[in-house]
Amino acid sequence: MKEIINNRGNSKKVTLWTRQDIKSLDDLKNNGVIRIKRKHLEEKFEEIADYIIGLYNWFTNVAIKMVPKPKEVEFPIWCSISEENMLRPTLDTVVYVLEVDESEIIYFDGMKWDYVLNHLYIPKDEKDEEEYLKDIKRKGFKDAFSVMDEKIIHFYPEERKRIMDSWMRVFEIDEWNILRVQANIWEIRPEMVKDILHYKEV
Repeated sequence: MKEIINNRGNSKKVTLWTRQDIKSLDDLKNNGVIRIKRKHLEEKFEEIADYIIGLYNWFTNVAIKMVPKPKEVEFPIWCSISEENMLRPTLDTVVYVLEVDESEIIYFDGMKWDYVLNHLYIPKDEKDEEEYLKDIKRKGFKDAFSVMDEKIIHFYPEERKRIMDSWMRVFEIDEWNILRVQANIWEIRPEMVKDILHYKEV
């Protein structure tokens, strides 16, 4: 059964791992908090930053209905739910091992997020995907990737809405699998940090 796993009202602690720029250590020391700002995304994603920021804005606007966002926060912090699948520290990054109250976590399906990154429709299941692909071909679209083409999508507001409405399924966890499930939090505070992993040359 599909469900949105964002249960509130409990105080269970969860361990998360997140890789951040090494400069975030200064934020933690000097400001007592790590938060993701637009400039961080621009530095990280460079020429595709505007595209990514648009999608992060969508995610943020939905996620705040699940977990209230502190006023000063702009964007969420991406986290892994398992040590095995965490992003490893690099020369310019560190990994924070966090202990977070589950009420502060927004869980989502990372594989479904790939659909959002590619502006694709997220199907309910295989049957829904088959029906969707048949429908858009009947309407003259070459494939699923061509529907949200920025040159033509303004001619098809209903199709645009259909795709964006389907993105809500990113928060539906069909299967609790550490390869798929990811977590977001709004900020990192000192009391959350249980360890900091640095890059080590082999």
